[in-house]
Amino acid sequence: MKKYVPILSFWILSITTIATTGCIGVPSGVKPIEGFIADRYLGKWYEIARLNHRFEQGLEAVTAEYSLLRDGEIRVINRGYSKEEGEWKQVIGHAKSVSDVGIGHLKVSFFGPFYASYVIFGLDHRDYQYAFVSGYNTNYLWLLSREPKVNDFVRNEFTEAARMAGFSVKDLIWVDQNLNF
Repeated sequence: MKKYVPILSFWILSITTIATTGCIGVPSGVKPIEGFIADRYLGKWYEIARLNHRFEQGLEAVTAEYSLLRDGEIRVINRGYSKEEGEWKQVIGHAKSVSDVGIGHLKVSFFGPFYASYVIFGLDHRDYQYAFVSGYNTNYLWLLSREPKVNDFVRNEFTEAARMAGFSVKDLIWVDQNLNF
């Protein structure tokens, strides 16, 4: 029985490692931007478009606000309005660079030690006015903007970049940022 303990320990360690780090990869076809400056990314962003997923199901007027914490990590506050429930929903987490702070690949956590990828694969490098963001696979996709609306150029650039990277752009949800609910 003793010779099985190291093998069992190896498998438990392997499964734990995969469970805690498996979601911080980058989808095939997506390349994180270089020259990322976290300080310029801080502040409020409006969610313009997304692929559907359960943790934002039915939310409108979604925003993300990023601020710097003392330890150098980034505080993340995601907020959206549920018309069905007639109330605001909010979740607070933190993010940090996966490797190089100059690469637009962060890992974000809202629940304990579990992290998920936050891959910036498109960015207005000049003014930081819009960003294309994915998760660890092509099921997670967002278009973020400093303003509640984007022009057709940004919308088309995002849609084409996402399509070329393998995302299902026909399934995009264009978020209602109108607060007159």
